[in-house]
Amino acid sequence: MKKIHIKKKNNFLKKFFIKLCRNLGYEIIDQNNFEIPTLNKNAYDNISIIGKKSISIPLGEVKIKRKVTSLNIFLRTCSKVKLWKQNKERIFEADKNEYALRSLNSILNSIQYFKNNFKHIDIKISVIDDNSEKYFLKEIDLLLKKFNIHNEIIHLEKDNTFDKSVDSNFESLRKCFFLAKENSEDLIYFVEDDYIHDVISIAEMIGTYERIATQLNKEILLCPADYPYLYANCTPTYLLLGNKRHWRKTEQSLGTFLISKKNLNLYWENLMRFASGKDDPAELALHSIYNKEPCFSPIPSLAIHCANINSIYGISPNINWKKLWEENELNDT
Repeated sequence: MKKIHIKKKNNFLKKFFIKLCRNLGYEIIDQNNFEIPTLNKNAYDNISIIGKKSISIPLGEVKIKRKVTSLNIFLRTCSKVKLWKQNKERIFEADKNEYALRSLNSILNSIQYFKNNFKHIDIKISVIDDNSEKYFLKEIDLLLKKFNIHNEIIHLEKDNTFDKSVDSNFESLRKCFFLAKENSEDLIYFVEDDYIHDVISIAEMIGTYERIATQLNKEILLCPADYPYLYANCTPTYLLLGNKRHWRKTEQSLGTFLISKKNLNLYWENLMRFASGKDDPAELALHSIYNKEPCFSPIPSLAIHCANINSIYGISPNINWKKLWEENELNDT
């Protein structure tokens, strides 16, 4: 009986201590089984709290000062173009609409994962389509309706502001920039229709943005792809810890990137120059932003760019490309 009494007393003291730590904002970890009783989680789980603190073992926590309030995603689609200004085949050699649908599906699944597991942040996805076939647009519409996510489809060719003298690829990019300027409040994610995302992508980008922007005390940019070109040259870089990925500083990307509304307004002329298509490479004005504001890409990658397998801006290294491709196959939409 005495032993039972002692055990009950110890359990009471343990529960009291856990509750006290939780109320004081401290986390404790059992280094024997890696349980974190203050969070009712395991150390291998995602233990950060969006908008409050970013936790990494063994580095401890970063109290978030730069809180994300909303995310607007602008996906540019075109089912007719294989590879812009190229005749090469993409990895998997599928029809272009298949890449776009799987890309959209992966983004929607990633948004849903975030909504299911983390603090609610207002997320909206806008599909800006460039003259695709009706059957493809129907597939897009049916896919969007499967998810309880705020969305819209904008048809570029039906827009009165559409300038036929400008390459439609850049005109759709320009349209996205104006929509973001008019309707966004915080983070903005511009994405092309051949990037297939890991399910944790949205959660990782939001969590990482809060953590790194807090640590640096400034707005940053993020690119979700770990491009092969980053390993072609031995150049020094900065490596920071994100939510569940390492992130390296990069000075180049394509047209898929995440930016804040503040930086969108600050570098509006650069973005308009990018959308004009007058530079070679076209992203030159975008890269000039990265010379002033830090941009980071993840290791390993959060998304694969389904370009030709030999492209230096193509598929990311050390990623199971086939698995990610197959996971986002649509059966009957």
